[in-house]
Amino acid sequence: MREDERMKVDISCGERLCQAFADCLAGKVSKPKGDLRVGVDLGTANIVTAVLDSEDNPVAGKIQKAQVVKDGLVVDFVGARTIVSKMVEELEENLGRPLKYAACAVPPGTTFADCKSTKYVVESSGLEVLDVLGEPQAAAKVLGIADGAVVDIGGGTTGISVIKDAKEIYTADEPTGGTHFTLVIAGHYNISFEEAEDIKLDETNQAKLFPILHPVMEKVASIIERHVSQFDIDIIYLVGGASSLKGLKDVVEKRVGIRTYIPNHPLYVTPLGIALLCPKGSD
Repeated sequence: MREDERMKVDISCGERLCQAFADCLAGKVSKPKGDLRVGVDLGTANIVTAVLDSEDNPVAGKIQKAQVVKDGLVVDFVGARTIVSKMVEELEENLGRPLKYAACAVPPGTTFADCKSTKYVVESSGLEVLDVLGEPQAAAKVLGIADGAVVDIGGGTTGISVIKDAKEIYTADEPTGGTHFTLVIAGHYNISFEEAEDIKLDETNQAKLFPILHPVMEKVASIIERHVSQFDIDIIYLVGGASSLKGLKDVVEKRVGIRTYIPNHPLYVTPLGIALLCPKGSD
């Protein structure tokens, strides 16, 4: 099988995984098979927890808006701990089984101390954290990427990981993400951050928001261009909630000059990858 054909197959697998997780969040009940493992993604705008069984099937999950992390760093430990603990408690009740082992993730370039803070938040929920991963690394796992660049556009930062022969050879992370898009909307309409966030997330508004958000999209594209231009890359994968904004893919593709792809449900890619990379499941 040619490399481009194999890549399409792997992407298709990742798409199915994301859709299955979306179904879980929508209330679809799945019977777990074998051991369970948990992926916790502490984002700037959302906290997402994904549970997979021994066959890598999503069986449960939780998502909640939160402002407990800024630029990848935990700024409200108590708030983060409370949210994750409640998620784990509810997931265990829904599954009728204890959750024991988990992994979490941080943006590229996060310091050791900040990695520990993220780990402590998850451990405070009663889970044993077996690994702290890089967010783009987790996304690459879901999409089955062997070569290319993974760009995780989170709430506060844009993380970039260059993959060559299925190995991560370069990482970078810079401020600018979903929060910055929301702030531009709030300033333009002179409304609160919360109102602006609701407007941004309503897909029916995104076409008219494009002219307003275009300068921030160009900023994201320039960040990507600066970091990937030194590598021989033929495809860029955009993940993270902000990557689904209408027009962003085209802005990146035009500015960087590299084919750009956004999976369905891009917000779920990283948390699923975190769970997939968790070294082992529960007993």
